[in-house]
Amino acid sequence: MKIIVTCGPSYEPIDEARRLTNFSTGRLGITFANALAAAGHEVFCLKGEQATCPDPLRVREALAFSTNEDLAGKLEGLSRAHEFGAVLHAAALCDFRVDRVVAGDGREVSSRKFSTGEGELHLVLAPTLKVLPKLRAWFPRARLVGWKYELAGTREEAFAAAWRQLQETDVDACVLNGAAYGSGFALCRRPDRVETCADLPALVEWFRRWL
Repeated sequence: MKIIVTCGPSYEPIDEARRLTNFSTGRLGITFANALAAAGHEVFCLKGEQATCPDPLRVREALAFSTNEDLAGKLEGLSRAHEFGAVLHAAALCDFRVDRVVAGDGREVSSRKFSTGEGELHLVLAPTLKVLPKLRAWFPRARLVGWKYELAGTREEAFAAAWRQLQETDVDACVLNGAAYGSGFALCRRPDRVETCADLPALVEWFRRWL
């Protein structure tokens, strides 16, 4: 089976020297990609340029991406070139981009590299492109998996966020983890199926069997 795994963080530029990004090493997705390749699948891994995990990728093809838009373009291109059986979207994408920069006196300012001489600057953020909801149109016959990394709120609220993702994006499974959920991982599938994995090796093994 041909499988896509996305991993690592995207970034959104502030100027040509600075950027917004996420705390993501890419380790989880690299682990998945290598395990699925070792199981005999043809794996294409799209890894964020800022991923810090040093583990080598042992996949058919590795592609780097920068912004959400860049990742979206590469995924759409792959969808036209190949027939994929699954897409595991584990990348930690930015939720916001810089819409404009405003000086302390209210002036909108722009620069290739902002100087501290400008004084206080305010970043006005706008939502970025959401990639996950677009996957079903690009990969209509593939098994699609999203991730929900929830830090704030209760366990019940974390599960509610996972079920919303399943409903709103038409993915086949959502992996839930983070402080709001607790240790390990939960695999949520419609209509109300939940399976738990104690750690990353158990999660990888579950996916090996499922795929």
